[in-house]
Amino acid sequence: MNAQKTILITGGCGFVGSCLACYLKQNYPNYHIIAFDNLKRRGSELNLKRLKDLDIEFVHGDVRNPSDLQTHHKITTIIDAAAEPSVLAGINEPTDYLIQTNFNGTINLLNLALKHQADFIFLSTSRVYPIQNINKIKRTEHNTRFEIDEHQTLEGISQKGINESFSLNGSRSLYGASKLASELFVEEYNAILGLKTVINRCGVLTGAYQMGKVDQGVMVLWVAKHYFNAQLGYFGYGGKGKQVRDVLHIKDFYSVIDYQIHHIDAVNGNLFNVGGGQDISVSLQELTKICQEITGNTIPIAKIAENRAADIPIYITDNTKITQTTGWKPQTSVRDTVVDIYEWIKNNENELKNILN
Repeated sequence: MNAQKTILITGGCGFVGSCLACYLKQNYPNYHIIAFDNLKRRGSELNLKRLKDLDIEFVHGDVRNPSDLQTHHKITTIIDAAAEPSVLAGINEPTDYLIQTNFNGTINLLNLALKHQADFIFLSTSRVYPIQNINKIKRTEHNTRFEIDEHQTLEGISQKGINESFSLNGSRSLYGASKLASELFVEEYNAILGLKTVINRCGVLTGAYQMGKVDQGVMVLWVAKHYFNAQLGYFGYGGKGKQVRDVLHIKDFYSVIDYQIHHIDAVNGNLFNVGGGQDISVSLQELTKICQEITGNTIPIAKIAENRAADIPIYITDNTKITQTTGWKPQTSVRDTVVDIYEWIKNNENELKNILN
């Protein structure tokens, strides 16, 4: 029997936060799970019923406001999944919300963790790696995708993907900078103030319940546009759709978090790259074919050759460190992930058509 825990998940009505909350409550029904969210992102309100049905406490609040985080519960673990997650955030709009949420919000949560002496699990992003360095990765072009070349001059990159020693020198987007700044303070609270912490640099996390958009949630966006017979585009790199990302189903990511919650001493002070890896990666062109097969629909896809700001041709996670430390490996294939998303959209079409279409 697991000892009682009280786990605070910020961004608890977002895709990642709500799924983690539900998985935890299903697996540990005696745990008190608190989902904390400001409900800013459209569609996040749809998760309230999921949480209520599982007796997960919902708190409406904002991580930017320390007073909203006050609680009479003794918190044992904080999972910081609150974020403005768009890589385009702050570019054509004020930077205030991005910085106050992604950086100041994390500081507020670190202080809350100190107060409760709670373990702190931080969800960061692969976007902390500078765009110019990713673009320097030598790649080869194949029929349907780009591949990482076996001959590289940069440290931290191999055909397995990008590992934790990949260079952080350079620009990475305002979003990536806000998360990297938070990482630095997580490390300081660990080393100087004795907080037990772990940092996860996540690649593409996806699955059912994600409200996919152009700038965040590309897997759900791709499935939804096929489902609703809408339009898409291959942008950049010749307009061929050969850009590649690795993909991690949210249930596989939950396995990482589950381990970290219950083995914090084994991961304390560590930073991990976490993603699908080479075996669970897909190009846009390949994803289109899978979506066509599963939905039965073929939709128009524009081909725009010119690159856009913050675009990268390939990102693959090297999971070597986390696998060696925890034994974890991702399990869910790209195709199975697409099926999961498709079934969710099909079963909730009326609720989702105005959000995802």
